[in-house]
Amino acid sequence: MTDPIADYLTRVRNAIRANHRVVEIPASNLKKEITKILFEQGFILNFKFVDDGPQGTIKIALKYNPQTRENAIRNLKRISRPGLRKYTGYRDMPRVINGLGIAIVSTSQGVMTNKAAANLKIGGEVLCYVY
Repeated sequence: MTDPIADYLTRVRNAIRANHRVVEIPASNLKKEITKILFEQGFILNFKFVDDGPQGTIKIALKYNPQTRENAIRNLKRISRPGLRKYTGYRDMPRVINGLGIAIVSTSQGVMTNKAAANLKIGGEVLCYVY
């Protein structure tokens, strides 16, 4: 696998389209940080890190609206990829759907949202958009 973050986003996207409640994803430190951000921002219901085998897995409980059965995540879009990295400074931080969505940015101080990176005045690699 050449792009584990794209695989992570695709597994979540496919689980949403199939109306699954839980999705299991092979773990890595970067994927764990992205999962924590999605939980803190209210896009997923819950998560659990399971240490089985050398790599471990992440179990993510997806968040649905009970009345409309609509998911909290409308779209996941990979921005920076192995063939074309996208970097940005804090002044040019992207706004996703005019501030309603988030961009997940990998900075020198860790993985964080675009708003947190702009407040700390640090730039980095834009990993993905979530809205």
